[in-house]
Parts: sequence; structure tokens; C-alpha cells
Amino acid sequence: MAISSRLKIETTGMLVSTVFYAICGILFFVAFALANFPPHIAILATFNLIAAYGLLRKRSWALWMVVILFFVGATISAYTLLVAFGQDLLIDIGMIGYLILTCVFTAYVASRRRKLES
Repeated sequence: MAISSRLKIETTGMLVSTVFYAICGILFFVAFALANFPPHIAILATFNLIAAYGLLRKRSWALWMVVILFFVGATISAYTLLVAFGQDLLIDIGMIGYLILTCVFTAYVASRRRKLES
């Protein structure tokens, strides 16, 4: 039995979206501890984990969490790139990657919104 069939996920794309948001949540909690505990990173980490849970359980509110994450994540990523671009290559690459992947997964989840139960 495939792992996605035991969960409530029917498509590989939705499974990848769920894993993306879960990994981002974990990585943001690690960044939260390493960056002297700025509250906006903890909020972003929490929202990512809530979105991953909602996608995993196919909740209709998961789409709203993903949309909220798109706006919050895009704002924080763009601001970080604006302020700190060129100071740390790893942060620059990470923020650009997060910004692009957030756009991609937001569009994917929005296109599959009918798959989420009410």
C-alpha cells in the first residue's frame, strides 16, 4: 500500500505540496533558533506546519492557509532579499528558492482546490 493511499492524499502533486510546507515549517523553526528568536520567523514556521497538516487532512481551510503563506512568505522573502542581498549567498539562494516554490505550490493548491473537502 502506497504511503499516499494511507493518507488522504490522492495525487503526487498534493503530496509534494504537503512535504514542501512541512519541510519549510521545520526549517523556519531551525532558523528561528539560529537567528536569536525573531517572532516573524516563528509565525511563518507555524503557518507552514498548519498548512501542511491541512493539506494532509484535505481540509478546505488549507487553501486559505496557503494563500496567507503566499503573501506573508513573499513579503518576508522579498524584504530579506532587499535588505540583505549580497551579504550571504546561502540566504539569498534560500529566499529566492522559497519565493519561487511558494508561488508554484500556491498556484498548484489553488488549481486543485476542489480536491479539498469542506
